[in-house]
Amino acid sequence: MTINCNGKLIDLSTPKVMGILNITPDSFFDGGRYKNEKQLLNQVNTMLTDGATFIDLGAYSSRPNAPFVSEDEESKRLLPVVKLLIKEFPNSIFSIDTFRSNIAKHAIEDGAAIINDISAGLQDKNMLKTIASLNVPYIMMHMRGTPQTMQNLTDYDAILKDILFYFSKRITEARKYGINDLIIDPGFGFSKTATQNFELLNELEGFKIANLPLLVGLSRKSIIYKTLKTSPAEALNGTTALNMLALNKGASILRVHDVKAAMECVKLYEQLATS
Repeated sequence: MTINCNGKLIDLSTPKVMGILNITPDSFFDGGRYKNEKQLLNQVNTMLTDGATFIDLGAYSSRPNAPFVSEDEESKRLLPVVKLLIKEFPNSIFSIDTFRSNIAKHAIEDGAAIINDISAGLQDKNMLKTIASLNVPYIMMHMRGTPQTMQNLTDYDAILKDILFYFSKRITEARKYGINDLIIDPGFGFSKTATQNFELLNELEGFKIANLPLLVGLSRKSIIYKTLKTSPAEALNGTTALNMLALNKGASILRVHDVKAAMECVKLYEQLATS
């Protein structure tokens, strides 16, 4: 499986790592950490040096009950950083975490290569049409409602079956627009209880039926730190444990805060797979 990122073909038959760069004051782990250009550039350089294939930029926190951010505010936070990073790292692949088509359009025009949409096009009726016109890879995540309402929408008949049905509809809709490079994300922590998150992780192989690359984002989430009765800052070891399980169950991309640790997972997984 390959995706075309600004003319670069990325082979996802071997797992890749996506580093997270939150340009927000309130993300659950690293919100407000990067106060100036130097800190941003240093963090991106570190993630790329540690082996990240992609860097995912987000300017709207999607943690549960996160406050609403206007499109204008998201744009002001995000687009100057996109331009800065493209200038400093012109050969790198940047993904944009947004559910707004106008933000997606401007970021891609500025040099980003991928759109990562937590709503799979359901929050903005123009998103799929925009992705098709931009001809870029599109990550579709499973979520119900919005970050403000999602934790009240956790009733499922059978969680894997229900999410696969959701993706079958979203994939069909995306294909109608001619979108070729699709990646699916089960949305750990989004409109799911802790028990449902673990159930979904146990059944992760079931997503192979979609025959699409699978992105898994477990990094430092509450599924880990609440289970261990600790905090996001102390959740790296738990993240590593679940990332290795995700790789064994078919993950193509690990979306993480800690690229070096994730790359070690990938290298050990590949060694096990070829032994």
